[in-house]
Amino acid sequence: MQTLYFAYPGDLETPTGGYGYDRRILAGLRDLGLEVTPIPLGDGFPSPDDGTLRAAGQTLAGLPADSIVVIDGLAFGAMDEIAAELDGHLKLVALVHHPLCLENGLTAETARKLQDSERRALSAVAHVIVTSPATAGQVTELFDIPAEWIDVVLPGTDLPAATVSRSGNETLRLLSVGTIVPRKGYDLLIKALTALEHLPWHLDIAGGLDAAPDCYRDLKMQIESAGLQERVVFHGAVEQAKLQGLYDRADIFVLASRYEGYGMAYTEALANGLPVIGSGGGAVRETLPDGAAIYCPPEDERALQSALELLLNSPQERQRLGHEARQAAERLPRWSDSARQFANALKEVAS
Repeated sequence: MQTLYFAYPGDLETPTGGYGYDRRILAGLRDLGLEVTPIPLGDGFPSPDDGTLRAAGQTLAGLPADSIVVIDGLAFGAMDEIAAELDGHLKLVALVHHPLCLENGLTAETARKLQDSERRALSAVAHVIVTSPATAGQVTELFDIPAEWIDVVLPGTDLPAATVSRSGNETLRLLSVGTIVPRKGYDLLIKALTALEHLPWHLDIAGGLDAAPDCYRDLKMQIESAGLQERVVFHGAVEQAKLQGLYDRADIFVLASRYEGYGMAYTEALANGLPVIGSGGGAVRETLPDGAAIYCPPEDERALQSALELLLNSPQERQRLGHEARQAAERLPRWSDSARQFANALKEVAS
């Protein structure tokens, strides 16, 4: 196979699930002996300024003809005009973590523009790779992309050598992992926990604080208004070693997302043998294994509160779910499996 290029927006080391997927796939492709050249596209996506967009287009246009170029969907969805210009010059492969127009907190006009832009961009690709069957269905439905153009490559999962013994503390530690944006549903989680303030719990939140400053500000105000500021700690974006420490200290994992394209934080929690509470549309229901996690429909505050109350009050249920979580995680793909599947999809494009 000819040299591959992997184009991405922003900083590849950003500690989010999407960037984590990109890093692990890049490393896995190289482990398979493929030559992969990373191409940074600049900051500000999916709403870059004109200069950034122009520079990204020039960079891609300068690549050798017929090169296979994987472009992360966070950037590609905003590159409709560039994609049209490159059609026929490069073999473009879009990596769609989730449709940009489904991000929560967008105005109807912004969502419509993103959907139109992403549809036009995807019409110029040789292939699409998505991270879940649910996202594959949405790409077909929202953007009229034929199913035969799409490959699903699930994220891999790392299994810790052994799970730790969970806390015997009276105050149970809850952990939630994800960037502070409306889609992650932290407001819903705080509302549910406010109704359970009589129970002994502490919440750790690990995730970037700068992606949606208004969301972070409103969340802090909600916490202060409920008098929970001593029980909720924001750790910000953390390196893997610190994140692993948070998993090791946690008793329960909870993420009240409104939508996920896959939900890597859920599978990380399963691998760490944590009882998991998850919610949301998209791929969340298919990511959470039956019997190994508690699923709540998106924005169902009563279901979320009931699930939290159950696990906070029942050590037996926490132990059962934790055991089932680890068993379920052992059946998930490893990153080497994901990289091999990704490489096979690219070989189809090259042939």
